[in-house]
Amino acid sequence: MMKILSYPLSVLHYLLYGFLLLIFHPIQWVCIHFIGRKAHKAIVDFLTLMLTKILLVSGNWVRFSIEAPLPENVPIIFVPNHQSLYDIPPLIWYLRHYSVRFVGKKELGGGIPSITINLRNNGSVLIDRSRPQDAVPQLEAFGKDLAAKKQAGLIFPEGTRSRNGVPRPFKTKGLHTIMEQMPEGYVVPITINNSWKILRYGHFPLGIFNTVSFSVHKAIKIDPNRIEEQIAEVEAIVKAGIKE
Repeated sequence: MMKILSYPLSVLHYLLYGFLLLIFHPIQWVCIHFIGRKAHKAIVDFLTLMLTKILLVSGNWVRFSIEAPLPENVPIIFVPNHQSLYDIPPLIWYLRHYSVRFVGKKELGGGIPSITINLRNNGSVLIDRSRPQDAVPQLEAFGKDLAAKKQAGLIFPEGTRSRNGVPRPFKTKGLHTIMEQMPEGYVVPITINNSWKILRYGHFPLGIFNTVSFSVHKAIKIDPNRIEEQIAEVEAIVKAGIKE
């Protein structure tokens, strides 16, 4: 019965979702080329708020909690597990104060309305996973830029999303490379639960009536002499918060 109900709700969800991406694409273009970076960020923030709220159409809602105040005016790298594409709008919206820049896959730069234009213009970095030799210098430059500007980045160290909620082992090279470049910065673990259930049947129909939770854990000061140990600590914290 629940799956039958999900069909009309999914249709409505996708109509609204696609409409927002199409409408906000030219608005972003105008902001980037004629108004400025602050206006572009404000538009992206509002778009991600709307994309987060649209989950309510399919009976899915988001809970976002921050365990302790995060440090200010320092470089930060956020490190969540990854369960679905629906992880991203809430992360951008609820962490909007930090103007988070993403490490994403190259495919996201291929012309997706609203998404590609934002990633190409907000300082994010897109990695070609078929050419890992090119990723290291990209990530080094990304980490150095975060450190110099005291800004925040985000990387999904599993490399790809988990389709059943069971976390994949962290691929540590990318995170290690970034942390090396920001010795005065902080790494912040984030645990995401239940967003995989939205895509439990694939992209259509959507899973309905799920509570998707985001738990932002305490920031950890980066120790350049213990980066591998700290990555293991971050992985343990993220995975400890995952619920079956």
